[in-house]
Amino acid sequence: MSMNSRKIKTWAWVHKWSSLVCTVFMLLLCLTGLPLIFHHEIGHLLGTEVEAPKMPAGTPRVSLDRVLEVARAQHPDRVVQFASQPEDDDGLWFVTLTPTPAPTDDFKSVAVDARTGVILAQPKFDEGFMYVMFKLHVDLFAGLPGKLFLGFMGFLLLVAIVSGVVLYSPFMRKLDFGTVRREKRPRLKWLDLHNLLGIVTLVWLFVVGATGMINTWADLVIKYWQYDQLTTLLAPYKNEPVVAVSERGSVQRSYEAAMQQAPGNRLSFIAFPGTSFSSPHHTTFFLQGKEPFTSKLLQPVLVDAKTAQVTAAPKLPWYLTALLVSQPLHFGDYGGMPMQILWALLDIATIIVLGSGLYLWLKRGNTVPAAAARAAAERPQREEGGAPQADPAPALKA
Repeated sequence: MSMNSRKIKTWAWVHKWSSLVCTVFMLLLCLTGLPLIFHHEIGHLLGTEVEAPKMPAGTPRVSLDRVLEVARAQHPDRVVQFASQPEDDDGLWFVTLTPTPAPTDDFKSVAVDARTGVILAQPKFDEGFMYVMFKLHVDLFAGLPGKLFLGFMGFLLLVAIVSGVVLYSPFMRKLDFGTVRREKRPRLKWLDLHNLLGIVTLVWLFVVGATGMINTWADLVIKYWQYDQLTTLLAPYKNEPVVAVSERGSVQRSYEAAMQQAPGNRLSFIAFPGTSFSSPHHTTFFLQGKEPFTSKLLQPVLVDAKTAQVTAAPKLPWYLTALLVSQPLHFGDYGGMPMQILWALLDIATIIVLGSGLYLWLKRGNTVPAAAARAAAERPQREEGGAPQADPAPALKA
């Protein structure tokens, strides 16, 4: 369906301003996202990755209670918020300790060998190059407001993509697909390159932009889940204080009870009483499947912190499932190194698209003098019967 010049100008205006507002932030996200694609590999190079020493298969493991005791001894003035194991190394426990159970950036991590109970390291996840990249990428060091702001930038990116697709056909109808007019002036060359890479990365950029926008809502989605479903489940425990450590039952027995509730799964992480992912009266075990798809979905199991008995194992609602499914699509971390390389190449192509779009806008002031010069040069040709060539991108000059 053809469009008249008025519609083209309207779409060009939408594309220009949605792109301009979000471009700098999208460039920042692409630049910071590039090293995050290879965060494990970079961690190995920098020596910040913690790995459990190799031991024979079947080596006995120490009790989870012992692991937590060892971690607490390093920071006796703190409480355990979370404990987790890496997906690819069940010989290691990471224990997170904070001043109170409330959410905070003031945390200490202790890595404990699951077989010996020996402390392997106290990694500092809140400093260094990768931490800066992560925080800039996730929330600009601004917490929830930063996440929501980046989510809005992601929405503008989607608007820019849709409007760019609408404009692609009218502007490229006289050119073969993939044409880059190198012999023309630089602005035309960059316009063609911008259009080519934009249409090539279209689906990937839309998926990554949409899933990134969804991920910025994670805190709000989790809060809603707690209000929507956990409130009913935990009604019998309403207004009860956080169960004191001295009153809690064995965490090892709680862990075993949770695993029996959902056989065939593995542990993702444990949220202790009073934390944002649990209740004041429960230790919540988040389990995940072992298949590529189910490994991205979580099954919470709430275990009474005093009795070590399972209270509930609610199924996640659709909106939390959508959030969890969106994450591997955004991170590209479900296909090994080939997928990481593909994600990196597409990320670089997107940087070129964004950079060239910014260049085209900055160079817009040169188009009017250039057009005047061409008109002056073409005037004698018209008088001699020559036909001037039409400008291929009139709407982008605004």
